[in-house]
Amino acid sequence: MKHLAYKLFACSFNLCALLPARKRVALLSPHMASFTDSLGEMEREMRAHGFKTVRVSGADIRPKQKNAAAALRMLRFFTKGAYDLATASMVFLNDNFMPLADLHVKKRAVWTQLWHAEGAFKRFGLDIADLPQDVRERVERGNAKLRYVICSSESVVPIYASAFGVPQEKVLPLGSPRADRYIEKSRRTDARALREKLFDGTKKTVVLYAPTFRDDPAENRALLTHFDFAEFERELGEKYLLVLRLHPQFRDVPVPDGVTDLTDYPDAGDLIAACDLLITDYSSLCLDFALVGKPSVFYAFDLGSYAAGRSFYRDYSSNVPGTVAQTFDELLAAVRNADADADALQRFTVYHFGSPDGRAASRIADAVIRAANLQSL
Repeated sequence: MKHLAYKLFACSFNLCALLPARKRVALLSPHMASFTDSLGEMEREMRAHGFKTVRVSGADIRPKQKNAAAALRMLRFFTKGAYDLATASMVFLNDNFMPLADLHVKKRAVWTQLWHAEGAFKRFGLDIADLPQDVRERVERGNAKLRYVICSSESVVPIYASAFGVPQEKVLPLGSPRADRYIEKSRRTDARALREKLFDGTKKTVVLYAPTFRDDPAENRALLTHFDFAEFERELGEKYLLVLRLHPQFRDVPVPDGVTDLTDYPDAGDLIAACDLLITDYSSLCLDFALVGKPSVFYAFDLGSYAAGRSFYRDYSSNVPGTVAQTFDELLAAVRNADADADALQRFTVYHFGSPDGRAASRIADAVIRAANLQSL
C-alpha cells in the first residue's frame, strides 16, 4: 500500500514538474511535525526575505478520523501538495520523504534537508544497521536529489554525510534553525507565562517525561508499563509535577488515567522553556535541554537491547549529560538528586552544536537563495 502511495504521489508530482518553477519556498514535513521546528524557523526567515511559502504536511495522509474532511485532506496532499513541491524553487524538509526517490526534481530546484533533530546522538538514516534493503535503496535514491544537508556542528559533518549517503561537501554545518529561539535573547519564550498557562503557575519542579519510540510496535504499546506513574506521585508528588510527551510516531499507546499528557501540544519548544527537568531514554530532546542549561535524567531500562539494535554514535552512558538509571528505583533517586552539571552540559553542547549564535536560519537562507540563483524580493 505504501509503495502504491509513493507511485501515485510521484505521478502527480512529475506531471506538475512540467510546469514552470515559481519563485517561492515549499516546506515539507513528511511525518507529524507541526512546523514549530526548523521548518517553522525557515518559514519565518524566508518570509523576511520576501518569499512566499507553502506548507506540505504528511499529517494529511494520517488522519485520526476517517471522514469526508480527512478524505479531502488526503486528496489535497496528492494534488496541491505535489504541485506545490514540484513548482517550488526551494524546498526545505525535516525528514526522509520516501516518494523523493521517484520524483523528477527540477535541476535548478534546491532541496535542503534540515532534519528534525540536532547533533548526532543515536544512529539514524542509512547508519541504522538493520534498515530494510528496499528502504535503504529508496532513501539513497531520494537523498541523491538533495542539494544540501544541514547539520548543527562541524563535529557531526562526517556522520551526516554517512547517514544521508551524500558527499561531505553537501553537508553544511550552519547550525540548527530550531535552536535559534533558545539562543537569541529577543526571541526566547516567556517561561513564566507558559508555566501559568500550562501548569497553573505551579511552584513545583516540573518534570517532562519524553521517551522515544521503538521500532517494534509491541514494545511501543508496552513502553509506559515500565514507568510507575503512581509510585512517582507517591514518592515525589509533593515537590515534583510530572507531565508526559510521547514521540509523534507512537500509535495506540495507552496512557494511564490521571497522567498529564501533552503529546498533542503543538510546540515542544514551549515545553523545553516551561519544564525544569527532562526524563528521557534516547530522545534528542536532551540536546535542547542541554543547550538551555537544564538537567536531564536518562531512564534507559532497555539500554542493552536498544543499543544492540539502533545503537549510538558515541558510548551512551559516558556521554549523556546526566545520570543513567536502569531501574525505576534508580530513576527516583536520580530525579531527587538531579542537577545541571555545567561541565558535562558544556562538553555535550559543544560537540553537538559548536558555538551557536542564534543566526543559523539566516545563514541557511543566504546559502539556499544563492544556490537557487535568486534574489530576495
